[in-house]
Amino acid sequence: HLQLVESGGVLEQPGGSLRLSCEASGFTLDLYAIGWFRQAPGKEREGVSCISRSGGFIDYADSVAGRFTISRDNAKNTVYLQMNSLEPEDTAVYYCAAVELFGKCVLSGDVYDYWGQGTQVTVSS
Repeated sequence: HLQLVESGGVLEQPGGSLRLSCEASGFTLDLYAIGWFRQAPGKEREGVSCISRSGGFIDYADSVAGRFTISRDNAKNTVYLQMNSLEPEDTAVYYCAAVELFGKCVLSGDVYDYWGQGTQVTVSS
């Protein structure tokens, strides 16, 4: 049974930092590209960042570039999203997703096959 579980979402103040984790079970994560997505109330899902299966290709949405960093530890079957300089506009449910893709990753959620249940990030003073 393939499963992705996100964790790390909390209430944080503007300017603060959070690290989200996406842990896989039931499959070997190093065969998959991983994407982080978010959806705020009343808004469409947005691709935030993605990382290729080897970690050699990474992409970020313009809205988070320079503030967020994606990384993966295939030995721990986990992908991370380090979020710095948080803004209220970062408030959303954050999801990770996996797709078997070689060499690159994409920020379009339509291509991803497996999704986690999401973790809530709230940025507010």
